[in-house]
Amino acid sequence: MAVLVCGLLLVADVWAEKPVVTAADPTLNRISFTERSDGMGLVMRLHLDGPIAAFSMPTHREDGSIEVVLFRSVLHRDLRRDARGHLIRDYQVEQISKDIVVRLTPGAVPVMASAYRDRASHDILVSLTGSPPAVPVVATSGQPAPTDRSLSDHLAGAVTRLADRPRPAADADPERWTLDTIVIDAGHGGKDHGALAADGTREKDVVLAVARKLETYLVENLDVNVVQTRTDDRFITLEGRGHLANQAGGKLFVSIHANSAPDRRAKGTETFFLGLHKSEAARRVMERENEVIRLEEDASAYAGYDAMNAVMQTLTQSAYMRQSQALAESIEDQFENRARRNSRGVKQAGFYVLYGASMPAVLVELGFMSHPEEASFLRSEEGQSYLASAIFRAIRQYKAEYDQGLHLSASNQ
Repeated sequence: MAVLVCGLLLVADVWAEKPVVTAADPTLNRISFTERSDGMGLVMRLHLDGPIAAFSMPTHREDGSIEVVLFRSVLHRDLRRDARGHLIRDYQVEQISKDIVVRLTPGAVPVMASAYRDRASHDILVSLTGSPPAVPVVATSGQPAPTDRSLSDHLAGAVTRLADRPRPAADADPERWTLDTIVIDAGHGGKDHGALAADGTREKDVVLAVARKLETYLVENLDVNVVQTRTDDRFITLEGRGHLANQAGGKLFVSIHANSAPDRRAKGTETFFLGLHKSEAARRVMERENEVIRLEEDASAYAGYDAMNAVMQTLTQSAYMRQSQALAESIEDQFENRARRNSRGVKQAGFYVLYGASMPAVLVELGFMSHPEEASFLRSEEGQSYLASAIFRAIRQYKAEYDQGLHLSASNQ
């Protein structure tokens, strides 16, 4: 059973590396476009000669382009580029370090994109849906124009409806969907100490200790590889953590944190998955964790993470929403019923660290460093063991259900 240990991996360094190709890296040899069967757009097919470890969901960039990254893949020197479809004005393909980056430039019609694996091959399919330009909403007789809040509710409803759609069936080769690699992300680190307890205990130290214990439980009890985004006290960018998870071929991403609040009475655990925050409390937690970018040398990578881009990102991540929510619910159940902690429940929010992980992903808040009693529990060996074992049991349950679903899917092929 292999244990993968990853050190510091800054995004700038990743993109600057020269390509390192191994025999296992699949090759992209063709890009083709076909009309969607419903007539609503196109499907771009990325033809690969072998299974790919991970790929990003399409990202809508500030310049209007759409970007898809194929991690740990090789661009064929004689890549066949078929004619682009009617929705796309141009597209570029580039090998950057160990990855392939595909950038699409839409035409006059706005395009929404999502990506998924093809069931019958190693290919990645990108669905491109055209939509008419937005028009101003004008109030008609007796019907007021929607407010910002009603628009937000409408968008949140759209996210939920997309998440409820049936997901594509598993690939014909079940091994490609085996939950074999789990990425553990100990939040903060280095110059970012995170939340502080009254006695000076630092969040970054608590979460690293819990992450190490969780790794031990996983390695000793489950047949999985474990990747740590950091194994010591060092600073890693939020975007770099997700990129590391994708490079490692992660199938599950768990980011571990501890909370803080001005009100020292606030206490309890909570687990988040990516989505639109639905409460002020969730928004505050999200903003506190996201403000880490102020310590990064180049925060421009997050410039496009505005409200509308957050909606677009959530829509494209909808394929993972149910899995992420299921794991989050299991973690909180373990915290409350086995570790006897006060659970504040499962919530959604737009955490930057979750955007970059192209896999089911959750962010766990172990408790409040600002609550004296809870801070004492968090810094204790016993408390850290209880919390790590609770997360382990939730992952074990998630994996058992995942493997059972995979078995059923494979048996029905």
